[in-house]
Amino acid sequence: MDVTEGGDGAAGRTGGGLTTGEVARRLGVAPTTIRSWDRRYGLGPAVRTGGRHRRWTPGDLALLERMCALTATGLPPAEAARLALGGPEPRPLPAGEGAARIPRPATPDRPAAGAGPRPGSLRRQCKGVARAALRLDAAALDRLLNTAIEEHGLVTAWTEVIVPTLQAVGRRWERYGQRYVAVEHFLSWHVSGALRRHTPPAVSDRAGATTVLACAPAENHTLPLEVLAAALAEQGLPVRMFGGGLPVDSLVSAVRRTGPAVVGLWAQSRTTASRPLAQHVSAIEWGVRGARRRPVVLTLGPGWAGLTMPDLPHPPGLAEAVAVVRSAVSR
Repeated sequence: MDVTEGGDGAAGRTGGGLTTGEVARRLGVAPTTIRSWDRRYGLGPAVRTGGRHRRWTPGDLALLERMCALTATGLPPAEAARLALGGPEPRPLPAGEGAARIPRPATPDRPAAGAGPRPGSLRRQCKGVARAALRLDAAALDRLLNTAIEEHGLVTAWTEVIVPTLQAVGRRWERYGQRYVAVEHFLSWHVSGALRRHTPPAVSDRAGATTVLACAPAENHTLPLEVLAAALAEQGLPVRMFGGGLPVDSLVSAVRRTGPAVVGLWAQSRTTASRPLAQHVSAIEWGVRGARRRPVVLTLGPGWAGLTMPDLPHPPGLAEAVAVVRSAVSR
């Protein structure tokens, strides 16, 4: 192992340039990744000292920054390296050819004609989002999330890009420990921001059409509720979002005050899900005598597995949850 390359700033300055370790910290990638780019694609420093020791100049750093930006878009490393080294840009499609080959992106209220988004494109976007998150690159992450939502719509972007990326980061957390906690928090924060940017303005309440969304008491994982709120707003349906850790009394009071058609209760774990609470909320009535109504209670999230009942719908995904809400509101 080249101990010099992992040295501190003083060691880097004495060598007349940055060490690989210093460059890795600046770019937010592993030193082994930089060495691999050098070995495989020729993205090495212009100057080397003493055998394998690398010293990176500002020009070398700019080349690596370009490489990082390209891989963040989901390009394979070999293709990104070719472009970073000054290779030709991909040939643009002739006018009309792109429209013939790539179907119009689907949204929850506008299905695309023909096939859906290409799996390869979605995989590249997942990789790009994951790489930006691992580098803690805020600008690239926002750009990639915005692109995914604009191209595919909220439901597809969430299901096919964001959720797989969150799961991949979670697996790294489980495998490598606390070093990836910051990455997960960073990614979740930027996903939340992207959802807010793409959520239409709130619509006015309509009698019996409002959806109340809240986490079960002691539950604080709000991101799945945020995307459901955004998807419902995209459909023009009024939503009241109460977020995480709402006490039981406050939840019951909010339901009585708003008279919603649907109440969505999210539970990430079995310890926070409460079937008695869901049954209690589903029994709340409002309206004039002779025309009393009750809400449809959706039990959302993996915490409800094995705890649901026929009168407590448990949609397995975002698209199914949106469909249940639309059906309940139409009734």
